[in-house]
Amino acid sequence: MAHTTDAHFTHGSLLKHVSVMSFTASIGLMAIFAVDLVDIIFISMLGQEALAAAAGYASTLMFFASAFNIGLSIAAGALVSRAIGAGEEEDAREFATSVAVFSVLIGIVLPLLMLPNLEYLLGLIGAKGDVAEKAANYLWIILPTTVFSGLSMTAVAVLRAYGDGQRAMYPSLAGGAVNAVLDPIFIFTLGMGLEGAAWATFMARIATLLFAIYPAFIQYRAFAIPRPQCVLRDFTEATRIAIPAVLATVATPVGAAIVTREMAKYGTDAVAGMAVIGRLIPVVFAVVLALSGAIGPIIGQNFGAGRMDRVKETFFDGITFVAIYVVAAALLLFVFREPIADLFDATGETREVLFLFCGPLALASFFNGAIFVSNASFNNLGHPSYSTWVNWGRNTIGTLPLVLLGGAMFGAKGVLIGQALGGVVFAALATWMSLRVIANPTDSPILPHFRYRHQRMHVLCHRCHR
Repeated sequence: MAHTTDAHFTHGSLLKHVSVMSFTASIGLMAIFAVDLVDIIFISMLGQEALAAAAGYASTLMFFASAFNIGLSIAAGALVSRAIGAGEEEDAREFATSVAVFSVLIGIVLPLLMLPNLEYLLGLIGAKGDVAEKAANYLWIILPTTVFSGLSMTAVAVLRAYGDGQRAMYPSLAGGAVNAVLDPIFIFTLGMGLEGAAWATFMARIATLLFAIYPAFIQYRAFAIPRPQCVLRDFTEATRIAIPAVLATVATPVGAAIVTREMAKYGTDAVAGMAVIGRLIPVVFAVVLALSGAIGPIIGQNFGAGRMDRVKETFFDGITFVAIYVVAAALLLFVFREPIADLFDATGETREVLFLFCGPLALASFFNGAIFVSNASFNNLGHPSYSTWVNWGRNTIGTLPLVLLGGAMFGAKGVLIGQALGGVVFAALATWMSLRVIANPTDSPILPHFRYRHQRMHVLCHRCHR
């Protein structure tokens, strides 16, 4: 049965909304990371280093395709949640439909551009010979599923915009389950190797799409029949959010590459320690990583409803939630630091770097969380370009000088300390900018247009329906 639009987040406890949305989003996020980990484990069990390397190179190219889908999903969540907050059910449906169309177009165009040029693209990131050939075979299977991935991300964002964190969690869980079951069958039983892992992911993305689209249609009637006039009308508003979100997403691997390069100067043990930390963070701090997507709809609905008092309260509740969660998680890491190090057979400098993270540096995740909360406010209050500047600043000038200085003073540990200090600086900057945006909502470039959009929508939609 279709669900009448209800601005769920415009009433009730905001801290409860933040907590529920963050935890449900993090479960879905952990399922995605678990799938990646399962793939790596099974591929590694084949005993061929070239296969693992090929999967790594393929993942790098796939990330850039995913960045477009992530940007569009952020646009869908922001636009739909605002419309729901304003009580404009038809606007919400039209926005969701338009972004879904854009994701389909991106899902078709990107593979058509990338597949004929795989040899060149793989060469740009260092893949050569047999490894490049295996990576290309993998990508020929995976890249065409970009359209499934984009649609499912959009549908999940729309479910969250309606306040349905629980149903938004199920697609990732379904995809993870399908991948976990099919991986060993395709890779080992059928002897398909790396291509088997690709086909398992192919099927998992279809399952994810079905579990995302079905509840969006059945429970909320969240999508309409696409009409060219309406899609073109929404192009500017969607891209105003999506393009900065894509650019902000791409900044993260740039920062990771800088830190990795500097850590490599201190030997393989230091890099190994950072690699272990890279595996711990998505598991231990998945709730923090999920914050931006989880808290965005809460801000969007209240902004659409004109409840700026609740927008401000949501921001501070988000910061409070991050603080409580990070302190608890950091305490657990500290208590279990030795068993964790033993689990990864960490010795020497690897163990020292890991102990540093499981001690005071884990607390630095609070500042990353503050940046995520700020990004959610920028994206949903009409200033998505601020997210781009903050993310790129954090991952360039907020990373390189400090990791260089930290490395020069304290070696491998100093690199991690420098990276953490960059987070402190940009979290403070992002928080200040967010509070200014919240205090001056009339400065938003989208507010005057959004406030009267429903009047124009009715005229344009009548034209679309003819």
